[in-house]
Amino acid sequence: MYSLLLALIYLAFISLGLPDSLLGSGWPAIHADLHVPVSYMGIVSMVISGGTIVSSLLSDKLNRKLGTRIITVSSVILTALALFGFSFSDRFWMLVVFAVPYGLGAGAIDAALNNYVALHYKSKHMSWLHCFWGVGTIVSPFVMSYALTSSSWNNGYRIVGFIQLGIAVLLFATLPVWKVNQSKSAAEQKHVGMAGVMKMKGVPFLLIGFFAYCAAEATAMSWASTYFAEVKGISAEQAAQFASLFYIGITVGRFLSGFIADKFGDRKMIFFGACILFCGIISLLIPTQSPTVALIGFVVIGFGCAPIYPCIIHSTPNLFGAENSGAIIGIQMASAYIGSTFIPPLFGLLGRRLGFSIMPLYLLVFVILMIVMTELTFRTKKNKNTEENNSL
Repeated sequence: MYSLLLALIYLAFISLGLPDSLLGSGWPAIHADLHVPVSYMGIVSMVISGGTIVSSLLSDKLNRKLGTRIITVSSVILTALALFGFSFSDRFWMLVVFAVPYGLGAGAIDAALNNYVALHYKSKHMSWLHCFWGVGTIVSPFVMSYALTSSSWNNGYRIVGFIQLGIAVLLFATLPVWKVNQSKSAAEQKHVGMAGVMKMKGVPFLLIGFFAYCAAEATAMSWASTYFAEVKGISAEQAAQFASLFYIGITVGRFLSGFIADKFGDRKMIFFGACILFCGIISLLIPTQSPTVALIGFVVIGFGCAPIYPCIIHSTPNLFGAENSGAIIGIQMASAYIGSTFIPPLFGLLGRRLGFSIMPLYLLVFVILMIVMTELTFRTKKNKNTEENNSL
């Protein structure tokens, strides 16, 4: 029963990752078909992320009222309906409308499942959980590439919508399995509130660090396809395929990091990932028109990103207490989505004016901020724990 539940959680995270890479991989064709500027992708991603911010902030309250299993199934159904809406869209405003339910569903399931796994499973399972998110993000660009070749981008959304609907049916049929750990989850949680969370020592640093990381990840994720098309001069179909290399890097990295995460611990894994991420970004600065170096660079960037997100989340209960993790992770998700909401669109605007070749410098700013803030979080909590032990 315990292993079956874990498998279902992995499946739910595949469903979370499936739509995440569709917009970026299909946008070179979508914006041309709808006759809108390339930077308008930022508007759609902003609306999606706005919905995730709202549902993330409400996740602690919803989770205590409905439970993780109901939130998970409902969120998958909501995102499936949104994807079908995207597939029938022939006007830009329709994309914006259907971005709302997609964002609401994605934020709720993200916060609920991250908190659940952080509380009940080891660090390796958190890495593998996000590895399965990566599986979803790898599949989607190939689906979109197939759709662009055989029909249109609308069909890409329709195919993923049917996959999402199938996952929702399976999760609904296995609802009784989610009773595992149910009483333990309820006992460990308490309602802290945003004001209470922000007063905790180290939390502001953690939120800024998570914001910065997700800003960099979302920018690379959303604009990789456009970067290849605009900077390296390849076709939209090839760009969609090449963009999937970022997701391959992050997925393979999370699979491998799961084997060593428990041995090295969350803090060291975050540091290792940041170093690799830094090297990948630097490789994009090599002055060559050949796309090969950029291809390798995006794989390395994805590989470096791999352990950072899951290890930051998994460290939260250990840093701030299991009883506070539900509230903190919900606000963490909101801060992450604020980065995803505003930073990629800003890059789109800057890219139009200065050229999309500025991507590596843009990414470096947020990676450095992330490293500084997460290290301050760990040092602050270490000092606080030392002070408390000395006072005993």
